[in-house]
Amino acid sequence: MKKFLVLENVDKIFPLPKNKEYVALRNVNLEIKENEVVSIIGHSGCGKSTILNIIAGLDTATNGVLVLENKEIKGPGFDRAVVFQNHSLLPWLTVYQNIEMAVKKVMPNLTKEELKERVMKFVDMVGLDHAKDKKPDEISGGMKQRVGIARALSIKPKVLLMDEPFGALDSLTRANLQEHLMRIQQNVKNTVVIITHDIDEAVLLSDRVIMMTNGPEATIGEILEVNLPRPRDRVALQSDPEYIRCREAILEFLYKKFAKDDH
Repeated sequence: MKKFLVLENVDKIFPLPKNKEYVALRNVNLEIKENEVVSIIGHSGCGKSTILNIIAGLDTATNGVLVLENKEIKGPGFDRAVVFQNHSLLPWLTVYQNIEMAVKKVMPNLTKEELKERVMKFVDMVGLDHAKDKKPDEISGGMKQRVGIARALSIKPKVLLMDEPFGALDSLTRANLQEHLMRIQQNVKNTVVIITHDIDEAVLLSDRVIMMTNGPEATIGEILEVNLPRPRDRVALQSDPEYIRCREAILEFLYKKFAKDDH
């Protein structure tokens, strides 16, 4: 696959009082392919979310360059969409209206019929047709997160960025949303970058897992190829030798090579 999203020699340094500084990221180099699902995993403070924010254009690299389809990333853009752990829905709008607002902003020339068709396509894709007229406080946390995913995908981003999107949910809801995400990604075929703390989630969802060293001066320690065919069945995978190999490799990296004592 051709080069798609490239991070080259990326550093992120935060200024501190008294002319001091905190080096969060040092010399991060990464190539992400088109239609690839990549997870970034590591202990707290390893710069996972900082990388995501820089790709999103919500923050800037101190040194280095980021390029998406041969165009340098210099700020936010509709070619990238972010789903945060907090769904960030507007509470006074319905499920339908939250998605509609995003589509209107990015595709202002759609006719009324085209607009409705596009919004309903993504409402249906996340299985929320029955709840389209409800407001966020009338639906569950998992449903809110599905609205957030639908809204992000409705603007047709080249890259979907997800910052621990299922971290605040119970394990059953989380598993349900992981299934939704895998099905949707197979449907829309966009590039996905997921920040996670969850080893099983990283292996289940990803084509590659990016393992970060501990901060400060965090960088990419290892990159793990996940050679599991899609679609993936979480139950069948539990005894799959490749799934077990990937899981053990991440455990080895996080809890032996880069074990962290937070006490």
